[in-house]
Amino acid sequence: MNTRTTLARYARGVVTTAALTLMAALTTAAHPVPATAQPDAAAVEFVDAASVPADQLRGFNQPIPLADYLRSHGTSTLARQNAAASAPSDQQDLRQQCASHAAEAKTTNGWIKSRFESCQKRPYDLILRDVRGTTSIGRLWFDQWILGFTHDGDRRVDYVASIENIRVQPIPTEDATKWRVGQHFRSSIDASNSDPDPQVTEPTTKERDELLGVWDRTPQWTLTYTSPDRGPLFDQGNQQRVYSTVTMDLTASSPTAAPFTTGVDNYHSNVRYDYAGKVAGKYKGTVFTAARVELAMSQKDPAVNESALHIYDALNRPERTFPSWPGKTVPGVKEPLHRMVDQSKIDKNRQKSIGECKKVWGDYSGSGLQCDEYPFASTEEGSTKGDNRFSVRLIDGTDNRKGGERLAEMYTLNRILDGDPFYMKITN
Repeated sequence: MNTRTTLARYARGVVTTAALTLMAALTTAAHPVPATAQPDAAAVEFVDAASVPADQLRGFNQPIPLADYLRSHGTSTLARQNAAASAPSDQQDLRQQCASHAAEAKTTNGWIKSRFESCQKRPYDLILRDVRGTTSIGRLWFDQWILGFTHDGDRRVDYVASIENIRVQPIPTEDATKWRVGQHFRSSIDASNSDPDPQVTEPTTKERDELLGVWDRTPQWTLTYTSPDRGPLFDQGNQQRVYSTVTMDLTASSPTAAPFTTGVDNYHSNVRYDYAGKVAGKYKGTVFTAARVELAMSQKDPAVNESALHIYDALNRPERTFPSWPGKTVPGVKEPLHRMVDQSKIDKNRQKSIGECKKVWGDYSGSGLQCDEYPFASTEEGSTKGDNRFSVRLIDGTDNRKGGERLAEMYTLNRILDGDPFYMKITN
């Protein structure tokens, strides 16, 4: 994940120089500041541009790429890294998908693709202004990326963080080469939901506060969190589950600026480490707990079309299902199902469901049909829950077995443990 490539030195051009001169002139005209006027210490602050009145943004609408600004101020831009181009293929793929989910990606939790991949792409637009809120001094734009990768088979999560696409527009008397941006990571453990003695090992470096030019040259860095394990204890009932939250605070500053106060808790990531053993597939692993896991089935899939139709009817046309009662609803779309691994309880669900099938269809032995049940016997919402919000139907035995295989695969591929939620997605 730390593969680095560098780009060639940018060539200085006449067009760029002219553009910088024009922008500076426009800014000075819109916001005249005496050449000798410099804000006192802590007299200015970075704030979200969305909070600034429109009249104070006039003239600050011509962003200058940081590389161009640095060259105009005699600062070298050698060895600049393109984070996207230099990233491994898994990161490039996630970045492309993340960009297509822009609305979710810019939220505090980001876009959570799966139990093993997540990303945040959050654009920032900040104004440097005096603390009285009367004069704007500069504008700063950049994108924050955080790519998250958990691991099925390892108690580890990696975050690839970066500050990219930096643009500035300061007034002539303000030096943007001295502006800084910081990413500050911290983690916490939810001991009340974790198994005994939960621990997380944090990375050695958890903060990076750099000048804009440093971010421009090396935008990307990686943080790795792990949870130590004590070997297989799942047979003793200890799955060594550790629920943890990783949080990031963002800072922006200049030598004369007060602290940026709206960057606290700008990123949240909830993870779970476990050593659950064979019930999880790979004996240990880590997942993003906020991911929405769905078991998808298609009514056009000949292998499971009868299973899919039964589940579709239970979810959307429960009046067609048995047992039948007025106002019946069945969970799985808005309400999640929850996995259950206690084999004796699973068997009781199956026995009750088979009894319901026999009440409706009688003895079906030798017919090649089997009693299909939804919600599944391996869920807490199965037929013995006591609320009668379930359905049974006779379907082809091969179809029924294949549906069970799909369910087991979903459990394993998504590292669904006892009590973990998941949803159904039935397509036509």
